[in-house]
Amino acid sequence: MHYRLLALSAALVAANAAAAPRGFTVEDLATMERVGSPVLAPDGSRAVYTLRSTDLAKNRGHVDLWMLDLRAAKPTPVQLTNSAASSTDPEWSRTGDAIYFLSARSGSNQVWRLPLSGGEPAMVTNLPVDVENFRLAPDGAHIALSLAVFRDCADLACTASRLDARAKGKAAGMVFDRLFVRHWDTWADGRTNVLYSAPLDAGGRVSGKPVSLSGAIDGDVPSKPFGDHDEYRFSPDGKTVVFSVRVAGKSEAWSTNFDLYSVPAAGGAPRNLTAGNPAWDTKGTFAPDGKTLAYLAMARPGFEADRFQIMLMDVASGKTRKLAEHWDRSAGDLRWTADGKALVVDALDLGQHKLFLVDAASGKVSALTGAGSVAGYDLRGDTLAYALSTLSSDAQLFKLHLGGKDAKPVQLTWQNAGKLADVKWGEYEQFSFAGAKGETVYGYVMKPWNYQPGKKYPIAFLVHGGPQGSFGNGWSYRWNPQTYAGAGYGSVFIDFHGSVGYGQKFTDAISGDWGGAPLEDLKKGMEAAVAKFPWLDRGRACALGASYGGYMMNWIEGNWPDGFRCIVNHDGVFDIRGMAYGTEELWFTEWEYGGMYDKSIEGHEKFNPVNFVSKWKTPMLVVQGDLDFRIPTAQGLSTFTALQRRGIESKLLVFPNENHWVLKPANSIQWHHTVLDWLNQHTAN
Repeated sequence: MHYRLLALSAALVAANAAAAPRGFTVEDLATMERVGSPVLAPDGSRAVYTLRSTDLAKNRGHVDLWMLDLRAAKPTPVQLTNSAASSTDPEWSRTGDAIYFLSARSGSNQVWRLPLSGGEPAMVTNLPVDVENFRLAPDGAHIALSLAVFRDCADLACTASRLDARAKGKAAGMVFDRLFVRHWDTWADGRTNVLYSAPLDAGGRVSGKPVSLSGAIDGDVPSKPFGDHDEYRFSPDGKTVVFSVRVAGKSEAWSTNFDLYSVPAAGGAPRNLTAGNPAWDTKGTFAPDGKTLAYLAMARPGFEADRFQIMLMDVASGKTRKLAEHWDRSAGDLRWTADGKALVVDALDLGQHKLFLVDAASGKVSALTGAGSVAGYDLRGDTLAYALSTLSSDAQLFKLHLGGKDAKPVQLTWQNAGKLADVKWGEYEQFSFAGAKGETVYGYVMKPWNYQPGKKYPIAFLVHGGPQGSFGNGWSYRWNPQTYAGAGYGSVFIDFHGSVGYGQKFTDAISGDWGGAPLEDLKKGMEAAVAKFPWLDRGRACALGASYGGYMMNWIEGNWPDGFRCIVNHDGVFDIRGMAYGTEELWFTEWEYGGMYDKSIEGHEKFNPVNFVSKWKTPMLVVQGDLDFRIPTAQGLSTFTALQRRGIESKLLVFPNENHWVLKPANSIQWHHTVLDWLNQHTAN
């Protein structure tokens, strides 16, 4: 087997460090190696993780597996896989002697097993359909597999043959009798993500026919489009699987009613554990003794941004209780400590994304991490490993020893350090001000890389999407203020009313008020930033945003027409009435605007940008992904048409092969340069 040590050349680093400093570039962003979340060995002694590199010639990313021995004084990353096909989703074997992972190196996406004692990876599954994701049972007896299948097929071969026949057919028409007809960037093809289990032999390979665990339920496990294996888990003894699913039926497109189901790992009838809650229940996680099930639950049906409350269920009786009910944060993932006395959870908190320790008895919450954003984490024994990024650092791996009074995080990786040694990062600072309703609102400001006291710099005013989102202290490969700092801009980004991490009341404030308090926050935030940071040149400012941020660009056009020299609108909402009937996840628009359009016309039209086109006058760059089914292409085309018909300086950048995000390396580079050229054109003295 091929192993390779990751080593930084000291001479190269020293040479780069001695070179003249420079700003961070778009090309830097596109070609950085990306460290994935750590997965710890059963005894916590080692961590495996993914590392994504970019092949600009092939215009794609490539993922391999790497490992760190945490017992070493200075852990050195070791490369585990080196195939033309990517290797993803690593899991440790029960005894820690092998790594399981997903790869399409055989021609289809299957599970593979890599023995750490040496030798090449061996196939664990050889199924006629792709494996979407998987999870191993703690006792090593079973593997859970999610497979996209036609539920009316008797076996997997039927799904494969039907797909083959469809590909060879000449008629291309699709017939639907219910929503979703398409979701995110994909048209529905009749398949459902069904959870299966299969037995494993002593060598860790599938030894029998997969048995359906969730096929009796009309719903996807995991959910589409972004669900993963955190939506299903085995019990500690490996005999039971708990999974989360939303029954589709005719109401899937406007329902957020996910429930937790329990099913024997060897197959059987699923049992609904949370039928009493008509809102979202997910991420069931068993305590080490198997007697308690922790999970996340929302309280309000139809609201995707409700607070995820931590719940504890007694497995024997089914009785539940809320944990840390008065901690006004929405939990993300859950990990039990080894003694079953506490949970490690992640949550957004005042512009940071932290890890917290929550006592299972008292609900006491203690922060484990400080500044920065945790992207993923794992816990084994008293070893906590996590990926952490900031506004001036991409995600790197850290470890923390739980239980020690003076335990401090230890950094494990320094990916991209040599390549970016000569980059001078834009310095950033969090600030607060009195926003709408007199309430405290937070934001960040970032200096240009070449900042000099006494000089003034143009402003890139960034507005986040969601709208229940946040531009906090973390790294992004799409909207990254360091790309503007590297181009000589100061950046301002405000977590307006509706942002997450400031309490549920603050998050709730935007629903039904898209153009009200948020716009007031943005105006006051700009004023506060310019007053506090006099190097910001208010007269040379451009506003940029995507999704809800794109909506806000259209809203600013008609309601803050003298605010900026130029605007960049990426996949933004132009006509809320069109969104009500054109988007795919209807629960979103119906919650935000007060119901279906015909039952809440006023709620939809009150803050509808299309009604204010007569006031538009600011030059705008419009960007649209043609595979964006969340905010369809008609919204972007309508925006550009309105600008052109009014004679307003405008450009349209369309990506036929991108969805709501720009993901392909060449497209990302083009996007950034087009945006920066637009800003440069309009902020020049």
